[in-house]
Amino acid sequence: MDAGAVDDLRSFLVGADLTVAGLDRARSEPTVRLWVDRADDGRVVGSTGYETSDDGVHVLVRSVAVAPHLRGLGHGTRLARFAVDHAAATGARRAWLFSRRSGPFWQSLGFTPADRDDLAAALAATHQVRSFRRTGQLAHEVAWSLDLTAE
Repeated sequence: MDAGAVDDLRSFLVGADLTVAGLDRARSEPTVRLWVDRADDGRVVGSTGYETSDDGVHVLVRSVAVAPHLRGLGHGTRLARFAVDHAAATGARRAWLFSRRSGPFWQSLGFTPADRDDLAAALAATHQVRSFRRTGQLAHEVAWSLDLTAE
């Protein structure tokens, strides 16, 4: 993802009130995968992505967002499934994520509540986990998990 796309994504995610920490890693590190959907005029209207563990077995799903005018139309489901399916196709066996507000959405995709400390142990090197630990935010997060081998 080039610098302009990362900047566009950052602006979009700030508007969606999602974590933007570590987005710059998408330009240089193969462990961070991010995608955007754009409207005909070039505006970002959706995003999805994940960051992999060092061993590639686990992924931290992140940056799944849809522009307000497109919510409820299946775009979020499509974007989330795209990231999860891509991760599974590249060898990941478990997907994890943090979400305090969207539990029912993630449950509809097969995610179940998980222990945030297990998530943090499996994905210790990811920027988001390191940031949440450093700031104390980890203690306030809600973790979710999905077995990718059962799909």
